[in-house]
Amino acid sequence: MRVLFVLKQIDYEPIGLMHLSTTLKSAGHEVRVTVVSEEDPVAVARDWKPGILAYSVWTGGQRYYYEINNRIRAEVAAFSAFGGPHATFFPEMVEESGVDGVCVGEGENALVDLANALEDGSFEPDIPNWWFNVAGEIVRNPVRSYIADLDSLGQPDRAIIYDKDHIIRDSKIKHFISGRGCPYDCAYCYNRALFDIYRGKGKRVRQRSVGHLLDEVEWVKNNYPLEHVVFLDDTFILFRDWVAEFAEEYPRRVGLPFFCNVRANLVNEDVARQLKAAGCVSVGMGIETGNDELRERVLNRNMTREMIVNACRTLRDAGTNILTTNMVGLPHSSVDDDFGTIALNAECQASFANAFIFQPYPRTQLGELVRREGLMEGSIDDISLSAWDTSVLNFPADHKRQIENLQKLFAISVEFPWLVPLVRQLIKLPRNPFYWLVHKLWKGYTIKNRIHPIHLSPGEMVAIVRQYMKLD
Repeated sequence: MRVLFVLKQIDYEPIGLMHLSTTLKSAGHEVRVTVVSEEDPVAVARDWKPGILAYSVWTGGQRYYYEINNRIRAEVAAFSAFGGPHATFFPEMVEESGVDGVCVGEGENALVDLANALEDGSFEPDIPNWWFNVAGEIVRNPVRSYIADLDSLGQPDRAIIYDKDHIIRDSKIKHFISGRGCPYDCAYCYNRALFDIYRGKGKRVRQRSVGHLLDEVEWVKNNYPLEHVVFLDDTFILFRDWVAEFAEEYPRRVGLPFFCNVRANLVNEDVARQLKAAGCVSVGMGIETGNDELRERVLNRNMTREMIVNACRTLRDAGTNILTTNMVGLPHSSVDDDFGTIALNAECQASFANAFIFQPYPRTQLGELVRREGLMEGSIDDISLSAWDTSVLNFPADHKRQIENLQKLFAISVEFPWLVPLVRQLIKLPRNPFYWLVHKLWKGYTIKNRIHPIHLSPGEMVAIVRQYMKLD
């Protein structure tokens, strides 16, 4: 069976897709990727004649992929399979025109089962994890258990992406994931909803062995350019014994600087020291908001301002730079609250303060609060694919404009707090492409020099800047 994955663009390695490719190829199937920003997916599908069209969809991007799928399906007879976060939490998308199946949850074994059944003609709409549209009848199947042993998945098929995109292949920064799942129930995140789907189906958090993870990093280091490693896990430091083993083995086997995500309540001097000794040059950490009431009671972050400031101080004392993540435009918040978030980031001395405009994803705790209280304009289809574009809450027009402008000027305000009085005035003006340019240039500079510091030749710098500036 030929499986064609359709991507809008490649920002960095889609590791979930690469794992899917590994399992499909191990089962004897052919896999290919088409990238809409680089080629005509209809022509690719027409020439290659896949049996399955596969899409991984985030909330906010579903309409884009429906349209692409319908264009391809107008010329190619193939089974359209949708997976990813939006499919998992909104499987009723199977009722959309052109959608044949929707995968709920982990897709490796589910997609192989589908490909096997379609290939040998034994297809019956009873495959776990799948919702199917069979001649207008919707068949809803339960999920199978979580994959308990992540090592059993093998290594992700990086060649399927690197052979397709030379910029990603030749980048000296590459991305890895050490585990799956998160034990926390932040109100804006889908983790709690995912736990409810898989309740009684296995451990919520699973970790690859240190050896299996380092096998992958070591192989990539030996076969592709690699100077800086990025671990994408929501929280890299959940398991202290695992971190201790990693800190001992990583310098010996890999020995490259790396980035990982941490959480303030898990940071202490021992963890900070272990990470730094292993080669950690930067971490990501969620602050989200400077308003204590919003952070603890609305976002369910369960961490105090003091905890956040102390964690940042501990990391800085160890010599580690900090990228923070934050949200502006939260429900029941004011622009003053957002400037309070800037002040907290400045106190933490964030190396780069990333700000997103809050998006009320339905079926998250906070998304449901927005729905119940009627705080959202429009429907789920109005949620932006980019969380730095616009607010969909029904704020007054001037408040919304200030939020959207402040997101662009947030990081520069953290770096230079003396600019805050000026920024308060600038955000009252109409949306301005100059603000976007300031954001992109400052982010590019700080990420390059503080968060993912690597040496680039002039040619490499030009290629990366061109790629960076055109990404949504």
